[in-house]
Amino acid sequence: MSEAPGLVTVEVRQRPALEILLVLGISLGQSAVYSILSLIEKVTRNVALNEQTTSLNNAVVPDRPWLDLAYQIAGIVFPVVPALLALYLLHLAGQRRSIGFDLRAPGRDLAWGFGLAAGIGIPGLAFYFAARALGLNTNVAAANLTQNWWTVPVLVGYALMNGVLEEIVMIGFFFNRAAALAWRPWLIVVASAVIRGGYHLYQGFGGFVGNLVMGLVFGLVYLRIKRVMPLVVTHVILDLVAFLGYALVAPYTDWF
Repeated sequence: MSEAPGLVTVEVRQRPALEILLVLGISLGQSAVYSILSLIEKVTRNVALNEQTTSLNNAVVPDRPWLDLAYQIAGIVFPVVPALLALYLLHLAGQRRSIGFDLRAPGRDLAWGFGLAAGIGIPGLAFYFAARALGLNTNVAAANLTQNWWTVPVLVGYALMNGVLEEIVMIGFFFNRAAALAWRPWLIVVASAVIRGGYHLYQGFGGFVGNLVMGLVFGLVYLRIKRVMPLVVTHVILDLVAFLGYALVAPYTDWF
């Protein structure tokens, strides 16, 4: 049967290394570079690292809540685009479902998610305070929005965005494309964890080490269960506790 006139057959050729560079270059790899620059700026100040504060989830125009909400929504939506691009590239390769970003096993995903969150969260908080005490980390102010009816939903949105973006890109996509390059599993785990730690360097050396360890754990878990969704659940839970917990507790204590 002859090809219909006017139709052009396009062969899709996958280039894993280029895809990794492009996706990271517009998302978390770019963030890692800016984090390194931010850390250099912080350590070259005449102020000790643990006497500096790193503010997250900041109000942009606090005197105009409606406009601030628009900024916050944009800050949640646009960072998800690289994750969607990563899913699209996996789809072109016929591998989107292979990373386990779906709702096929909700009970198992939630169980893994809550279990990992408990196992990582408590030691992680202790490590954060220890790093600050040793002068290796800044004070991280995790939620700095003004009090509005939309404050909690926006913080939830940021937690969801972080979980989806980081785990799809740094675990599901990165592991898949690095495997296509014939990287050894241990190298994939370490490289992913180092990049994860790198884009948290803006917090200080403690932020790097803590997230490096988290990345190693997430990578090893992914190699075992072959599903990214439990890691998304874990990440979202950790960020929800950090963002909402800080917003609730910080005004009444000097721990942070």
